[in-house]
Amino acid sequence: MNKNNKRGGSSLDRRHLLQAGLAAAFAAPLGALGAQAFAPQAIAPGVDLSEFPLCRTAADSPALTGGPRKLKLSWNAGAVCLAPVPVAIEHGFFQKHNLDVDLVNYSGSTDQLLEAIATGKSDAGLGMALRWLKPLEQGFDVKIAAGTHGGCMRVLTRTDSGVAKLADLKGKIVAVGDLAGPDKNFFSIQLARLGIDPVKDVDWRAYPGNLLNVAVEKGEVQAFLSSDPLGYLWLKDSQYKEVASNLDGEYRDKSCCILGLRGSLVREEPQVARAITQALLDAAMFTSQNPSVTAKSFQPYAPKTATLADIEGMVRYHTHHHHPVGEVLKRELKAYADDLKSVQVFKQSTDTAKFAERIYVDVFAV
Repeated sequence: MNKNNKRGGSSLDRRHLLQAGLAAAFAAPLGALGAQAFAPQAIAPGVDLSEFPLCRTAADSPALTGGPRKLKLSWNAGAVCLAPVPVAIEHGFFQKHNLDVDLVNYSGSTDQLLEAIATGKSDAGLGMALRWLKPLEQGFDVKIAAGTHGGCMRVLTRTDSGVAKLADLKGKIVAVGDLAGPDKNFFSIQLARLGIDPVKDVDWRAYPGNLLNVAVEKGEVQAFLSSDPLGYLWLKDSQYKEVASNLDGEYRDKSCCILGLRGSLVREEPQVARAITQALLDAAMFTSQNPSVTAKSFQPYAPKTATLADIEGMVRYHTHHHHPVGEVLKRELKAYADDLKSVQVFKQSTDTAKFAERIYVDVFAV
């Protein structure tokens, strides 16, 4: 097993994963889930902010007055890296900030999601930066308020494939779940940095996300890209190894997932925008400091084949302690936009500094 994935649990036969319904867990949407899906416990005790000086002052802001403010938050309920969302409900972080949040499991395209947020069908949403930035170039009225974590994208292959490092993908066929997906964008950027043209030197092939490993087993491809929890669970099979992840090198200190807010919410109710952002950052900090408790909160959304130890391992692997806001966030967004220019996703004429300035918001400056 890869050194990055030595997290508890017995070995899991890859065919059992498919037979046990792992594929089905991700092939169909879970549907809209309201806050009533959880019975909130007593409001969680204060998080140790000494580890997170950036958030110490923000967390001291007063709660909203009046009745609880109702909001809709869109998320991908199957994404284990979004475990702080059920934590925020079950452990009272939204309640602490006087918010009544309904969760909407969004299974449509990114453009549809951003349009839903921009037009008020949803008030906020969580997604991958390298998935959102290109559509945001179109001018959706959505503002990025925070990064939420790093890690969750991986390059996998068979242990006997001969692919040992990212540069070995040159001239190879690589399976992806989505040709415009954030994992393909991310690893294309890394290949370009190695002097490998990700368009000409790699043959990307699209496969259903839950069958990516079957493609490599059949010899149709030499490697495949996957996100957690699928990627993590496949690595429990000793026939697979990890070649690279988005926690390699400088990206260990960057966020890959971001929080977007409805632009009109930011302008008209800045304290509400601040409250939901802070609640999610509080939940992320709690997640970082309490991975075993978090695993139990996320378990209803996890594949049935994932044990609590598996979920806890993924929570520990993802960098929930890293959630930039303000100027730090803006710099990360600009850096990602620069990266996307390098692989021809953004036009060369795009002013990435102006782009980052336009799409981000510092909700703690209000």
